[in-house]
Amino acid sequence: MNDILVLYYSLHGSVRQLAQHVAHGVEAAPGCRARVRTVPKVMSERDGPARLAPDEGAPYATADDLRECIGVAVGSPTRFGNMSAAMKHFWDGTSGLWLNGDLAGKPGCVFTSSASLHGGQETTLLTMMVPLLHHGMLLLGLPYSNPELNRTRSGGTPYGASHWAGPDGREPVTEEERKLAFALGKRLAETARRLAA
Repeated sequence: MNDILVLYYSLHGSVRQLAQHVAHGVEAAPGCRARVRTVPKVMSERDGPARLAPDEGAPYATADDLRECIGVAVGSPTRFGNMSAAMKHFWDGTSGLWLNGDLAGKPGCVFTSSASLHGGQETTLLTMMVPLLHHGMLLLGLPYSNPELNRTRSGGTPYGASHWAGPDGREPVTEEERKLAFALGKRLAETARRLAA
């Protein structure tokens, strides 16, 4: 089995839902398995000590997860048109992998969720690509052969899967958003498997 890392940070659950759809897409590709991981919340001193493990859901990612997987999907909520501090903090700690070229040549993709429809989904996806490019990874997006890109009235971009969660964070993942996240995961897994061979 070839493992594909589905790495995400989710505060209210929207990005976690997208990650699950990406993971289903990964596992629809023959010979591939999703390894779903999250990153810890960035804590200030007044928030108290950071937890060693999440209370629920996926375990925290390690450098070994990145090293061992043949492809990586990265998801973060939109924070002022950029990835969350938690995801940025995680990538800032990967210099050892960068020095060794451990991720060079591996395919990667990105996904996001935002409270407002025009709240910076595309800029978030583009900024999430930057650390992947510095690691020498090959970036995948969503081609317009996915008909949902032309039909969606919520999330969904050629840069990666996205979701509009609404101002209260309660908008469900739409059928188009689900299909695009699934397609992104499947495309990543199929590409990673071919490259690994």
